[in-house]
Amino acid sequence: MLSVKSLDVRFGGLRAVDAVSLEVAAESMVAVIGPNGAGKSSLFNAISGTAPVHAGSITFEGRDLLAMGAHERARAGIAHVPEGRQVFGSMTVRENVEVGAAMQADPSRRRRAVDLVYALFPILVERQSQLAGMLSGGQQQMLAIGRGLASDPRLLMLDEPSMGLAPAVVETIFERIATIRASQPLTVLLAEQRAAEAIEACDEGIVMQSGRVALSGTRDALLADARIKELYLGA
Repeated sequence: MLSVKSLDVRFGGLRAVDAVSLEVAAESMVAVIGPNGAGKSSLFNAISGTAPVHAGSITFEGRDLLAMGAHERARAGIAHVPEGRQVFGSMTVRENVEVGAAMQADPSRRRRAVDLVYALFPILVERQSQLAGMLSGGQQQMLAIGRGLASDPRLLMLDEPSMGLAPAVVETIFERIATIRASQPLTVLLAEQRAAEAIEACDEGIVMQSGRVALSGTRDALLADARIKELYLGA
């Protein structure tokens, strides 16, 4: 579904992503783990069209993403939930969800997508008239994911969804991600510093360090890798 080959992203003299290659199969979940500054967000931003690509290629369902603007990529079925949630704080919860749903031309599909979001995150129903900026951090993250889902994407990219959240809220977020995958044909690309949760949830994963891919493999292979255990799993 998604193919990234020899991707190079630079900001001035800094090479944020250095010759990264990644394959994401349809309806799979791939985790991208690594410390802060490893290049995870730059990789995601390059895929969604918000970071410049110096070299390499990105294709989605056979289409050249580098020939498309960010808005066109969203229309093509890619939803990017960026690091730090970035909800529209001066808009209500419902308005935020409807912004995501507006990507769909079919009114019946828009309604179904909104209904799915509220079924997954009932707290958003209770808060739908409240300004998004007044929500707790966990509720804002649920809203950010819900806004992405409301566009009915085929690829959902989640950048650090656990950032700044209490452990109980993080557990809820990962449970909802599992529910989403079980309920519909969706491909998920997840960037996380919380390696244990990310690897447990994924089918495959890559480890990034200093802009490069340091390790990659299936979930079971990564969990069994001594380097992963020592660096990320506390074993």
